[in-house]
Amino acid sequence: MPLESLLVVGDRVLVRPEEADSQTQAGLYLPASVRAKQRVQAGRVVKTGPGHMMPNPEFSDAEPWAPERPAVRYLPLQAEPGDLALFLQEKAIELEYDGEQYLILPHEAILALVRPDASPSLDDLF
Repeated sequence: MPLESLLVVGDRVLVRPEEADSQTQAGLYLPASVRAKQRVQAGRVVKTGPGHMMPNPEFSDAEPWAPERPAVRYLPLQAEPGDLALFLQEKAIELEYDGEQYLILPHEAILALVRPDASPSLDDLF
């Protein structure tokens, strides 16, 4: 089955794990002490769920003439597909899908994101 048919739910993130000892394009390294303890891991965000579910303040079933509104809304996640995520490995759940290894983790387990298309900082401009 193609990866497009896999739906990630809620505040979960699907990540393809990467080697922790390789340097990213942004020059990010995980220290050997962290890698040895295997507490922090790096991976590329593949898909995200819709976000944190919260009640919709505009929902009311007491007004049958009003347009139908969903009872819940989703607060979007900060992680986006393509981001490099540094996350707590103990929160990750291993998954094999279509012959490839992935991890599913809650958004709260992500410690930092490196976005490939981030705007340059002022230091980069001068």
